[in-house]
Amino acid sequence: MTEFTAEQIDTVYQVIAARRDMRHFLSDPLDEALLARLLQAAHCGPSVGYMQPWRFIRVRSVDLRMKMLALVEAERLETASALGERQQEFLRLKVEGLRECAEVFVAALCEGRESHVFGRRTMPEMDLASVACAIQNLWLAARVEGVGMGWISMFDPDALRMVLGMPVGSHPVAILCLGRVEAFYPRPMLEMQAWRKRADLSALVFEDSWPVDGSPCAAD
Repeated sequence: MTEFTAEQIDTVYQVIAARRDMRHFLSDPLDEALLARLLQAAHCGPSVGYMQPWRFIRVRSVDLRMKMLALVEAERLETASALGERQQEFLRLKVEGLRECAEVFVAALCEGRESHVFGRRTMPEMDLASVACAIQNLWLAARVEGVGMGWISMFDPDALRMVLGMPVGSHPVAILCLGRVEAFYPRPMLEMQAWRKRADLSALVFEDSWPVDGSPCAAD
């Protein structure tokens, strides 16, 4: 039994399928009320033990944005060097939209998380899972509002923490670029550029036990 109409249910699935990790943005400003709605959507995310470990830093300083860009560029080059024969292919990819996007947020884990035991005693990484859920909520809300969002994970977390004056024990998880776009990618960008293909779901769902022949994650 559901209180939602068939049309509403279909819309949820459409938005999930249409979500894209964007790298190309317009610089048009975003309305403050819109940003408030997006952050409220993130704050409605599920969290283990209701710990709500997410923190969001809005980066408005151009100088800070450029310092963050330098960290991303440094890690981009390190990643390229670790990719071996795919190095040049990787370097041709656009991996960030920091220069163009209207807004930059850093999603982070708060300090003092060790005090939250509920749901984390054997799996302390569930704080990170909770932040990821908040980010996904923000992403889906942005998509339905016609706002592009890109998740950047190429940076040294300790260096970014220092740049933003974050306390010891906190941990930056993602640089989030938000802004209007000319068009959303029809398919994931990395799929369009032949970096990887979406896996067949049937190969990722098991029954009762892991398959005897294994199912390792494919390397880049």
